[in-house]
Amino acid sequence: MKKILIIGGGAMGSAFTIPCLDNKNSVTITEPYSKRFMKDLSSKNKFHSALKINLPAKLKFKKFSNDLFNEKFDLIVIALSLSGIDFIGKKLKNLKIKSPILVLTKGLKNKKKKKKIWTISEQLNKNFNLSNISVLKGPCLAKELVRKNQTSVVIASRNIKIAKSIGKLISTRYYLPEYSKDILGVEVCSAIKNIYSMIIGAGQSLNSSSNLFQKSILEMKYLIKYFKGKDETILGLAGVGDLYVSAAGGRNSKMGSYLGKGFTFKSAKKKFMPKDTIEGEQLAKEIAPFILRKINKKNIPLMIYLLKAILNNKKLKIN
Repeated sequence: MKKILIIGGGAMGSAFTIPCLDNKNSVTITEPYSKRFMKDLSSKNKFHSALKINLPAKLKFKKFSNDLFNEKFDLIVIALSLSGIDFIGKKLKNLKIKSPILVLTKGLKNKKKKKKIWTISEQLNKNFNLSNISVLKGPCLAKELVRKNQTSVVIASRNIKIAKSIGKLISTRYYLPEYSKDILGVEVCSAIKNIYSMIIGAGQSLNSSSNLFQKSILEMKYLIKYFKGKDETILGLAGVGDLYVSAAGGRNSKMGSYLGKGFTFKSAKKKFMPKDTIEGEQLAKEIAPFILRKINKKNIPLMIYLLKAILNNKKLKIN
């Protein structure tokens, strides 16, 4: 029996415990920030308030502390929000036992001093000297995963053997990993699809949304090439696959629909989605300074329209 530690008790981190447990692993989950999720996971019935489900009784919850990292785990999973990456990087840097690390978090960081965009794996590697990193991305809704709906994901690593060894730990009849060496392309795809799902959501009919979907893929292809990812990643689970799921029913697409109706981002957020985190908006603000300064705007007009609408709190106008 292998031991897995999942750091992050939100919807995705908690949902990820299901295939890990079904593959007969010993699974421990911890939550550094949210008192709500700490309460959920430490309760007797483990009812998760975001997922609306009782998590398995055999799932172990441990309070987050430095002592937790004295234990030996066969896999450490990071399922925190982007804002928690530096925090957990500092903790993992001092690990005596260098366990493989699997990152579920999606996002990019604008390193202003270096005038670069970093993926999460680059951030962990360059800031904290963590090199044993793989990432898991793709079209996976947490509420469907906990119901054990068939789900396909991609595990990317520079060392494909490590990716496949992680896949053996977590794969089940309903949770099916594929593998890629294009860790950079997979990470960039999984992040920017949040912006493009907002754009697709802005279409006010299936006809217009399908047109925006096609144009979004072309822009994503350009951006992946710019960041030195591989073309084929666009057509895989982290690209078109994840974009489809997000555009079909995610929070970003929902926000996009309000932008398409003429609301500004702030007015739509306040009126319709006051408690929701909109990842596309967070990413837009993070990468906009780099994108607007460094990249040829003619090649990514849709992204430019959205970035300017969010940064200036103006109505979204797509020509």
